[in-house]
Amino acid sequence: MTATAVATPARAYTRRISQIERGYLNANATGTPQLIQMVVAGEGRIDPERLADAVRQATVANPGLAVRRKGPNWRAGDALPPITELPADAGFDHPFFHRDLDVVAGPVCEVGLANGSVTTRLVVRASHIVTDGRGLRYWIEDLFRALRDEPTVGADSTVDDTHFRTAAAPVPAAPVPARVEGGPAILGQGTADGTALWLRRSIAATPSAATARIGAAVSRLLTADAGRLIIPVDLRRHDREVRSTANLTSQLVLDLHREDRWNRLHSQLLAAMLRKREVAALDRDFLRNNPFANSLREAQELDGTRFPCTAILTDHGRIDTELFRTAHFRPTDYCTLPMLVPYAEMFLSTCQLGGRTEVTLSCRNRPDARPAAEAVLDEVERALLAVD
Repeated sequence: MTATAVATPARAYTRRISQIERGYLNANATGTPQLIQMVVAGEGRIDPERLADAVRQATVANPGLAVRRKGPNWRAGDALPPITELPADAGFDHPFFHRDLDVVAGPVCEVGLANGSVTTRLVVRASHIVTDGRGLRYWIEDLFRALRDEPTVGADSTVDDTHFRTAAAPVPAAPVPARVEGGPAILGQGTADGTALWLRRSIAATPSAATARIGAAVSRLLTADAGRLIIPVDLRRHDREVRSTANLTSQLVLDLHREDRWNRLHSQLLAAMLRKREVAALDRDFLRNNPFANSLREAQELDGTRFPCTAILTDHGRIDTELFRTAHFRPTDYCTLPMLVPYAEMFLSTCQLGGRTEVTLSCRNRPDARPAAEAVLDEVERALLAVD
Protein backbone atom coordinates (compact mmCIF):
# COMPACT_ATOMS: atom_id res chain seq x y z
CA MET A 1 0.00 0.00 0.00
CA THR A 2 1.62 3.24 -1.13
CA ALA A 3 0.54 6.85 -0.68
CA THR A 4 1.40 10.01 -2.57
CA ALA A 5 0.55 13.66 -2.06
CA VAL A 6 1.32 16.59 -4.32
CA ALA A 7 1.63 20.22 -3.22
CA THR A 8 -0.41 22.94 -4.86
CA PRO A 9 -0.36 26.70 -4.33
CA ALA A 10 -2.49 27.78 -1.36
CA ARG A 11 -5.90 29.17 -2.18
CA ALA A 12 -7.36 32.17 -0.39
CA TYR A 13 -10.27 30.07 0.88
CA THR A 14 -11.55 30.59 4.40
CA ARG A 15 -14.97 30.01 5.88
CA ARG A 16 -16.44 30.01 9.35
CA ILE A 17 -17.04 26.73 11.17
CA SER A 18 -20.83 26.47 11.19
CA GLN A 19 -23.24 25.25 13.84
CA ILE A 20 -23.80 22.06 11.85
CA GLU A 21 -20.09 21.38 11.66
CA ARG A 22 -19.64 22.02 15.38
CA GLY A 23 -22.18 19.29 16.03
CA TYR A 24 -20.03 16.86 14.02
CA LEU A 25 -16.92 18.02 15.87
CA ASN A 26 -18.68 17.11 19.12
CA ALA A 27 -19.62 13.67 17.78
CA ASN A 28 -16.05 13.10 16.61
CA ALA A 29 -14.82 13.87 20.13
CA THR A 30 -16.51 10.66 21.33
CA GLY A 31 -13.93 8.71 19.31
CA THR A 32 -16.33 7.78 16.51
CA PRO A 33 -14.88 8.77 13.09
CA GLN A 34 -17.23 11.07 11.18
CA LEU A 35 -16.48 10.13 7.58
CA ILE A 36 -18.15 9.98 4.19
CA GLN A 37 -16.85 7.26 1.87
CA MET A 38 -17.86 6.94 -1.77
CA VAL A 39 -16.81 4.04 -3.99
CA VAL A 40 -16.83 4.02 -7.79
CA ALA A 41 -16.08 0.66 -9.42
CA GLY A 42 -15.81 -0.35 -13.03
CA GLU A 43 -13.88 -1.91 -15.88
CA GLY A 44 -10.55 -0.63 -17.14
CA ARG A 45 -7.76 1.22 -15.42
CA ILE A 46 -7.11 4.61 -13.84
CA ASP A 47 -3.51 5.74 -14.23
CA PRO A 48 -2.07 6.81 -10.85
CA GLU A 49 -0.05 9.71 -12.33
CA ARG A 50 -3.03 11.09 -14.21
CA LEU A 51 -5.11 10.64 -11.08
CA ALA A 52 -2.63 12.73 -9.07
CA ASP A 53 -2.95 15.60 -11.55
CA ALA A 54 -6.76 15.25 -11.55
CA VAL A 55 -6.77 15.44 -7.74
CA ARG A 56 -4.81 18.69 -7.99
CA GLN A 57 -7.25 20.18 -10.51
CA ALA A 58 -10.34 19.09 -8.57
CA THR A 59 -8.98 20.52 -5.33
CA VAL A 60 -8.04 23.87 -6.88
CA ALA A 61 -11.64 24.09 -8.12
CA ASN A 62 -13.08 22.83 -4.81
CA PRO A 63 -10.68 24.12 -2.11
CA GLY A 64 -13.00 23.14 0.75
CA LEU A 65 -11.59 19.60 0.48
CA ALA A 66 -8.10 20.82 1.42
CA VAL A 67 -8.94 22.77 4.58
CA ARG A 68 -7.62 22.57 8.13
CA ARG A 69 -9.21 23.84 11.30
CA LYS A 70 -7.69 27.16 12.38
CA GLY A 71 -9.53 28.43 15.46
CA PRO A 72 -13.15 29.21 14.48
CA ASN A 73 -12.45 28.85 10.74
CA TRP A 74 -11.62 26.39 7.98
CA ARG A 75 -8.65 27.50 5.89
CA ALA A 76 -7.36 25.91 2.72
CA GLY A 77 -3.76 24.77 2.84
CA ASP A 78 -1.15 23.84 0.26
CA ALA A 79 -1.43 20.04 0.48
CA LEU A 80 -3.69 17.91 -1.70
CA PRO A 81 -5.72 14.87 -0.69
CA PRO A 82 -3.22 12.00 -0.70
CA ILE A 83 -3.63 8.98 -2.96
CA THR A 84 -3.17 5.46 -1.57
CA GLU A 85 -2.71 2.55 -3.96
CA LEU A 86 -4.62 -0.41 -2.55
CA PRO A 87 -4.36 -4.14 -3.28
CA ALA A 88 -6.76 -5.20 -6.04
CA ASP A 89 -8.55 -7.54 -3.62
CA ALA A 90 -8.86 -5.05 -0.73
CA GLY A 91 -12.26 -5.48 0.94
CA PHE A 92 -14.13 -3.18 3.28
CA ASP A 93 -12.29 -4.78 6.20
CA HIS A 94 -9.02 -3.26 4.94
CA PRO A 95 -7.56 -0.73 7.44
CA PHE A 96 -7.79 2.03 4.82
CA PHE A 97 -11.59 2.10 5.18
CA HIS A 98 -11.47 2.40 8.97
CA ARG A 99 -8.80 5.00 9.74
CA ASP A 100 -9.87 8.46 10.84
CA LEU A 101 -9.03 11.82 9.26
CA ASP A 102 -7.76 14.70 11.41
CA VAL A 103 -9.34 18.07 10.60
CA VAL A 104 -6.58 19.94 12.45
CA ALA A 105 -3.47 18.19 11.11
CA GLY A 106 -5.08 17.06 7.86
CA PRO A 107 -5.84 15.71 5.41
CA VAL A 108 -9.63 16.06 5.46
CA CYS A 109 -9.95 14.05 2.25
CA GLU A 110 -8.05 11.12 0.73
CA VAL A 111 -8.27 8.81 -2.27
CA GLY A 112 -7.78 5.07 -2.57
CA LEU A 113 -7.12 3.37 -5.91
CA ALA A 114 -7.29 -0.37 -6.50
CA ASN A 115 -6.48 -1.26 -10.11
CA GLY A 116 -7.43 -4.87 -10.71
CA SER A 117 -7.33 -7.18 -13.73
CA VAL A 118 -11.15 -7.31 -13.79
CA THR A 119 -12.42 -4.50 -11.56
CA THR A 120 -10.92 -1.14 -10.66
CA ARG A 121 -12.18 0.76 -7.62
CA LEU A 122 -11.74 4.40 -6.73
CA VAL A 123 -12.53 5.25 -3.11
CA VAL A 124 -12.90 8.83 -1.88
CA ARG A 125 -12.98 9.36 1.89
CA ALA A 126 -13.68 12.75 3.47
CA SER A 127 -14.43 14.11 6.91
CA HIS A 128 -18.16 14.67 7.30
CA ILE A 129 -17.19 17.53 9.61
CA VAL A 130 -16.19 19.66 6.61
CA THR A 131 -18.37 18.29 3.80
CA ASP A 132 -21.49 16.28 3.01
CA GLY A 133 -22.60 13.93 0.25
CA ARG A 134 -23.45 16.67 -2.24
CA GLY A 135 -20.24 18.56 -1.54
CA LEU A 136 -18.07 15.50 -1.96
CA ARG A 137 -19.76 14.58 -5.24
CA TYR A 138 -18.90 18.05 -6.59
CA TRP A 139 -15.24 17.22 -5.99
CA ILE A 140 -15.50 13.68 -7.43
CA GLU A 141 -17.30 14.90 -10.56
CA ASP A 142 -14.56 17.47 -11.14
CA LEU A 143 -11.97 14.76 -10.56
CA PHE A 144 -13.38 12.77 -13.48
CA ARG A 145 -13.76 15.89 -15.62
CA ALA A 146 -10.04 16.43 -15.16
CA LEU A 147 -9.34 12.79 -16.05
CA ARG A 148 -11.29 13.39 -19.28
CA ASP A 149 -9.33 16.61 -19.95
CA GLU A 150 -12.51 18.66 -19.54
CA PRO A 151 -12.74 21.97 -17.63
CA THR A 152 -13.65 21.64 -13.96
CA VAL A 153 -16.84 23.33 -12.74
CA GLY A 154 -15.81 24.07 -9.16
CA ALA A 155 -17.61 24.68 -5.88
CA ASP A 156 -15.78 27.36 -3.92
CA SER A 157 -18.57 29.22 -2.16
CA THR A 158 -17.76 30.11 1.45
CA VAL A 159 -21.33 30.52 2.70
CA ASP A 160 -22.44 28.58 5.76
CA ASP A 161 -25.81 27.44 7.08
CA THR A 162 -26.81 31.00 8.06
CA HIS A 163 -27.09 31.82 4.35
CA PHE A 164 -29.72 29.14 3.88
CA ARG A 165 -31.66 30.20 6.96
CA THR A 166 -32.05 33.58 5.27
CA ALA A 167 -32.79 32.06 1.86
CA ALA A 168 -35.49 29.81 3.32
CA ALA A 169 -37.29 32.60 5.23
CA PRO A 170 -39.92 32.72 6.51
CA VAL A 171 -39.40 29.59 8.60
CA PRO A 172 -42.11 28.69 11.13
CA ALA A 173 -40.86 27.71 14.58
CA ALA A 174 -40.96 23.96 15.19
CA PRO A 175 -41.47 21.99 18.40
CA VAL A 176 -38.40 20.36 19.88
CA PRO A 177 -38.52 16.55 19.59
CA ALA A 178 -39.01 15.02 23.02
CA ARG A 179 -36.10 13.22 24.62
CA VAL A 180 -36.50 9.44 24.55
CA GLU A 181 -34.73 6.79 26.57
CA GLY A 182 -34.05 4.77 23.45
CA GLY A 183 -35.03 1.32 22.33
CA PRO A 184 -33.18 -1.93 22.92
CA ALA A 185 -30.60 -2.92 20.34
CA ILE A 186 -31.80 -4.71 17.20
CA LEU A 187 -28.48 -5.62 15.62
CA GLY A 188 -26.74 -8.10 17.88
CA GLN A 189 -25.67 -8.11 21.50
CA GLY A 190 -22.37 -7.91 23.31
CA THR A 191 -19.42 -5.58 23.08
CA ALA A 192 -18.65 -3.93 19.75
CA ASP A 193 -15.05 -3.92 18.53
CA GLY A 194 -15.14 -0.23 17.58
CA THR A 195 -15.25 -0.72 13.83
CA ALA A 196 -18.07 -0.35 11.33
CA LEU A 197 -19.67 -3.37 9.70
CA TRP A 198 -20.97 -2.64 6.20
CA LEU A 199 -23.46 -4.78 4.31
CA ARG A 200 -24.64 -4.10 0.76
CA ARG A 201 -27.75 -5.14 -1.11
CA SER A 202 -28.59 -4.46 -4.76
CA ILE A 203 -32.36 -4.43 -5.30
CA ALA A 204 -33.94 -4.57 -8.76
CA ALA A 205 -36.44 -1.75 -8.15
CA THR A 206 -36.53 2.05 -7.92
CA PRO A 207 -39.87 2.85 -6.28
CA SER A 208 -41.02 6.30 -5.22
CA ALA A 209 -40.82 7.27 -1.54
CA ALA A 210 -37.87 4.93 -0.99
CA THR A 211 -36.91 6.57 2.32
CA ALA A 212 -40.37 6.07 3.80
CA ARG A 213 -40.53 2.49 2.53
CA ILE A 214 -37.18 1.71 4.13
CA GLY A 215 -38.29 3.34 7.39
CA ALA A 216 -41.40 1.14 7.42
CA ALA A 217 -39.22 -1.92 6.80
CA VAL A 218 -37.05 -1.03 9.79
CA SER A 219 -40.18 -0.59 11.95
CA ARG A 220 -41.04 -4.26 11.49
CA LEU A 221 -37.92 -5.22 13.45
CA LEU A 222 -38.33 -2.82 16.37
CA THR A 223 -37.90 -4.48 19.77
CA ALA A 224 -40.00 -1.73 21.40
CA ASP A 225 -43.31 -0.08 20.50
CA ALA A 226 -41.63 2.98 18.98
CA GLY A 227 -38.36 4.28 17.62
CA ARG A 228 -36.83 7.33 16.01
CA LEU A 229 -35.58 8.08 12.51
CA ILE A 230 -33.21 10.79 11.36
CA ILE A 231 -33.51 11.97 7.76
CA PRO A 232 -30.62 14.21 6.58
CA VAL A 233 -31.80 17.07 4.35
CA ASP A 234 -29.58 19.14 2.05
CA LEU A 235 -30.00 22.86 2.82
CA ARG A 236 -28.93 23.69 -0.76
CA ARG A 237 -32.53 23.07 -1.80
CA HIS A 238 -33.28 26.58 -0.50
CA ASP A 239 -30.74 28.21 -2.86
CA ARG A 240 -29.80 25.97 -5.76
CA GLU A 241 -27.42 28.56 -7.21
CA VAL A 242 -24.89 27.96 -4.43
CA ARG A 243 -22.09 25.51 -5.18
CA SER A 244 -20.35 24.70 -1.92
CA THR A 245 -18.52 21.65 -0.59
CA ALA A 246 -19.38 22.53 3.03
CA ASN A 247 -21.40 20.32 5.34
CA LEU A 248 -24.82 21.79 4.60
CA THR A 249 -26.94 18.89 5.78
CA SER A 250 -29.46 19.40 8.56
CA GLN A 251 -31.66 16.77 10.22
CA LEU A 252 -35.32 15.90 10.37
CA VAL A 253 -36.36 13.73 13.31
CA LEU A 254 -39.37 11.47 12.71
CA ASP A 255 -41.19 9.23 15.16
CA LEU A 256 -41.39 5.57 14.16
CA HIS A 257 -44.00 3.06 15.33
CA ARG A 258 -43.78 -0.71 15.21
CA GLU A 259 -45.25 -2.07 11.95
CA ASP A 260 -45.47 1.47 10.61
CA ARG A 261 -46.96 2.22 7.17
CA TRP A 262 -44.71 3.75 4.56
CA ASN A 263 -47.36 6.18 3.36
CA ARG A 264 -47.78 7.60 6.89
CA LEU A 265 -44.03 8.11 7.14
CA HIS A 266 -43.93 9.65 3.67
CA SER A 267 -46.67 12.12 4.56
CA GLN A 268 -44.87 13.01 7.78
CA LEU A 269 -41.62 13.57 5.87
CA LEU A 270 -43.24 15.71 3.16
CA ALA A 271 -45.06 17.83 5.76
CA ALA A 272 -41.82 18.40 7.67
CA MET A 273 -40.02 19.51 4.52
CA LEU A 274 -42.86 21.81 3.47
CA ARG A 275 -42.65 23.43 6.90
CA LYS A 276 -38.84 23.68 6.53
CA ARG A 277 -38.33 21.84 9.79
CA GLU A 278 -34.69 21.09 8.94
CA VAL A 279 -34.06 24.86 8.84
CA ALA A 280 -36.04 25.52 12.02
CA ALA A 281 -33.84 22.95 13.81
CA LEU A 282 -30.81 25.19 13.25
CA ASP A 283 -32.22 27.84 15.58
CA ARG A 284 -32.30 25.51 18.58
CA ASP A 285 -29.75 25.59 21.35
CA PHE A 286 -27.79 22.46 20.49
CA LEU A 287 -26.64 21.83 24.07
CA ARG A 288 -30.07 22.35 25.60
CA ASN A 289 -32.44 20.98 22.98
CA ASN A 290 -30.67 18.07 21.33
CA PRO A 291 -33.08 15.10 21.45
CA PHE A 292 -30.24 12.55 21.62
CA ALA A 293 -27.31 13.78 23.73
CA ASN A 294 -26.88 17.23 25.22
CA SER A 295 -23.22 16.87 26.14
CA LEU A 296 -20.08 14.96 25.27
CA ARG A 297 -20.47 13.04 28.51
CA GLU A 298 -23.98 11.91 27.61
CA ALA A 299 -22.83 10.77 24.19
CA GLN A 300 -19.94 8.82 25.69
CA GLU A 301 -22.32 7.10 28.13
CA LEU A 302 -24.27 5.50 25.28
CA ASP A 303 -23.00 1.93 25.74
CA GLY A 304 -24.59 0.24 22.73
CA THR A 305 -27.39 -1.52 24.59
CA ARG A 306 -30.02 1.16 23.87
CA PHE A 307 -30.21 3.75 21.11
CA PRO A 308 -32.27 6.97 21.15
CA CYS A 309 -32.15 6.88 17.33
CA THR A 310 -33.11 3.63 15.61
CA ALA A 311 -31.79 4.48 12.16
CA ILE A 312 -30.47 7.28 9.98
CA LEU A 313 -31.81 7.06 6.42
CA THR A 314 -30.19 8.99 3.60
CA ASP A 315 -30.99 8.83 -0.11
CA HIS A 316 -28.36 10.13 -2.54
CA GLY A 317 -30.88 9.97 -5.37
CA ARG A 318 -30.22 8.90 -8.93
CA ILE A 319 -26.53 8.66 -9.76
CA ASP A 320 -25.42 9.30 -13.33
CA THR A 321 -22.44 6.96 -13.66
CA GLU A 322 -21.52 8.57 -16.99
CA LEU A 323 -20.06 11.38 -14.89
CA PHE A 324 -17.39 8.88 -13.79
CA ARG A 325 -16.41 7.58 -17.21
CA THR A 326 -13.00 8.15 -18.81
CA ALA A 327 -11.40 6.98 -22.02
CA HIS A 328 -9.93 3.99 -20.16
CA PHE A 329 -12.48 3.38 -17.38
CA ARG A 330 -16.14 2.39 -17.65
CA PRO A 331 -18.06 2.70 -14.36
CA THR A 332 -20.44 -0.13 -13.47
CA ASP A 333 -21.06 0.37 -9.76
CA TYR A 334 -21.31 3.09 -7.14
CA CYS A 335 -22.05 3.02 -3.42
CA THR A 336 -21.49 4.92 -0.21
CA LEU A 337 -20.27 3.53 3.11
CA PRO A 338 -22.22 5.34 5.84
CA MET A 339 -20.50 6.15 9.13
CA LEU A 340 -21.29 5.13 12.68
CA VAL A 341 -23.12 7.73 14.78
CA PRO A 342 -22.80 7.54 18.60
CA TYR A 343 -26.56 7.68 19.29
CA ALA A 344 -27.88 5.77 16.23
CA GLU A 345 -27.93 2.00 15.91
CA MET A 346 -27.75 1.84 12.13
CA PHE A 347 -27.25 4.05 9.11
CA LEU A 348 -28.78 3.10 5.75
CA SER A 349 -27.60 4.86 2.59
CA THR A 350 -29.31 4.41 -0.78
CA CYS A 351 -28.88 5.52 -4.36
CA GLN A 352 -30.44 4.56 -7.68
CA LEU A 353 -28.38 3.25 -10.58
CA GLY A 354 -30.34 2.49 -13.74
CA GLY A 355 -33.19 0.19 -12.70
CA ARG A 356 -31.81 -0.81 -9.32
CA THR A 357 -31.46 0.62 -5.82
CA GLU A 358 -28.15 0.17 -4.03
CA VAL A 359 -28.47 -0.02 -0.24
CA THR A 360 -25.59 -0.01 2.24
CA LEU A 361 -26.17 -0.55 5.95
CA SER A 362 -23.59 0.33 8.59
CA CYS A 363 -23.69 -0.79 12.20
CA ARG A 364 -21.30 -1.70 15.00
CA ASN A 365 -19.34 -4.88 14.44
CA ARG A 366 -20.25 -7.17 17.31
CA PRO A 367 -21.57 -10.71 17.93
CA ASP A 368 -24.63 -11.58 15.81
CA ALA A 369 -24.67 -8.16 14.13
CA ARG A 370 -24.22 -9.54 10.61
CA PRO A 371 -27.24 -11.91 10.52
CA ALA A 372 -29.40 -9.29 12.25
CA ALA A 373 -28.36 -6.66 9.71
CA GLU A 374 -29.03 -9.09 6.85
CA ALA A 375 -32.55 -9.50 8.26
CA VAL A 376 -32.99 -5.71 8.08
CA LEU A 377 -31.87 -5.75 4.45
CA ASP A 378 -34.28 -8.63 3.74
CA GLU A 379 -37.14 -6.44 5.00
CA VAL A 380 -35.85 -3.48 2.99
CA GLU A 381 -35.69 -5.57 -0.17
CA ARG A 382 -39.27 -6.81 0.32
CA ALA A 383 -40.43 -3.24 0.93
CA LEU A 384 -38.80 -1.84 -2.23
CA LEU A 385 -40.00 -4.72 -4.42
CA ALA A 386 -43.60 -4.53 -3.17
CA VAL A 387 -46.16 -2.88 -5.45
CA ASP A 388 -48.72 -0.98 -3.38
